[in-house]
Amino acid sequence: MYYKSLGKTELENELNKLKSRYNSFKEREISLDMSRGKPGPTQLDVASDVFNAKTNNIIYKAENGFDCRNYGVLDGIPEAKRLFAEILGVDDSLIIVGGNSSLNMMFDTVAQGMSHGFGSEPWSKQGSVKFLCPAPGYDRHFSICEYFGIEMITVPNTADGPDMDIIEELVKDPAVKGMWCVPKYSNPTGTTYSDETVRRIAALKPAANDFRVFWDNAYVVHELYEDGDTLLNIYEECLKHGNENLVIQFTSTSKISFPGAGIAAQAAGPDDIAKIKKRLSIQTIGYDKMNQIRHAAIFKTLNDVNEHMKKFAEILRPKFEVVLKLFEKEFGGLDIASWTKPKGGYFISLDLPEGCAKRTHTLCKEAGLVLTGAGATFPYGKDPKDSNLRIAPSYPDVKELELAAELLTICAKIAVIEKVLAE
Repeated sequence: MYYKSLGKTELENELNKLKSRYNSFKEREISLDMSRGKPGPTQLDVASDVFNAKTNNIIYKAENGFDCRNYGVLDGIPEAKRLFAEILGVDDSLIIVGGNSSLNMMFDTVAQGMSHGFGSEPWSKQGSVKFLCPAPGYDRHFSICEYFGIEMITVPNTADGPDMDIIEELVKDPAVKGMWCVPKYSNPTGTTYSDETVRRIAALKPAANDFRVFWDNAYVVHELYEDGDTLLNIYEECLKHGNENLVIQFTSTSKISFPGAGIAAQAAGPDDIAKIKKRLSIQTIGYDKMNQIRHAAIFKTLNDVNEHMKKFAEILRPKFEVVLKLFEKEFGGLDIASWTKPKGGYFISLDLPEGCAKRTHTLCKEAGLVLTGAGATFPYGKDPKDSNLRIAPSYPDVKELELAAELLTICAKIAVIEKVLAE
């Protein structure tokens, strides 16, 4: 690390310079938010234009003649099921189209496991229940586990996905009932699971026959570049190993159309789909089919989705690039930070020296920059090294991001020098 090569006086001089820059930011009383992966107003305007142009004269009858304004059709209208089947790479008979939130569907599916199980006794009646949680990972997955009292076991994420050597050992414990995965452009690292990782997950032989992989494929079509990552089809791989009920997949149009008014879907093996449909027959009289037909009128095929997402990439790509450029400018040569350079998705993962993430977060907050909480990317909100920060460039505009990224790097350098001086 560069700072460790400096003497005390040099470090103090450098710290004073950084604090001067920092104080100039505080005096400006800025208010910037890089805490969640929210689409920015320009993205939402693009989606609004598309929907306003193409959905004004929809006749609310599905292709099978069903009146979408009425009760019924628990698993989704045919054209919406077919679209998600193409996106997730499964037969449409294995698709259930829900409301606007895939997180809601994940919560309900975990709740089903706890209350009724997946082919065995309810998880809640089997004693200790554990989930494998690749980290850094998605904080809302971890919140679901905490809500249900499920013990979380942290598994390190690598450039290829979760450490499969560790996972293959951990699933030998019959108390391990599930695993969270964000397989493409992972939250927050932006990495995509390698083919080998997908194959090893599909080939798992857990001790618990009611173990399920919760495959949150939120960013399956969210490319930033034409040469984006490719993800192996998990269901096809599962079939090769007789594991057709191992994985339950989830996705949504939250960042394709509107976060608050999209449609979500899940896919699973035949046995699990039957169980979920049975629950739905009691849980709901049907999701919003009018919204389903609006989406299906615009996105008839995966190609339609991909063409639409190119417009979003044109908006998002400069935002990611300005943050990465500032990181290189401010951190380059100092050996105090590393960060991911994703080809898609919504996040950049920033790693600082051990013990510096919380201090950086606090300094940013005091200067008017809101980040996802330090530790949020780990189970129980506890980053064992206090080093990881999730950066979400999607909401601010490019000029705001230039300020935010510069301020973030100043705060990080202050935190690192303070730590070096303390040592």
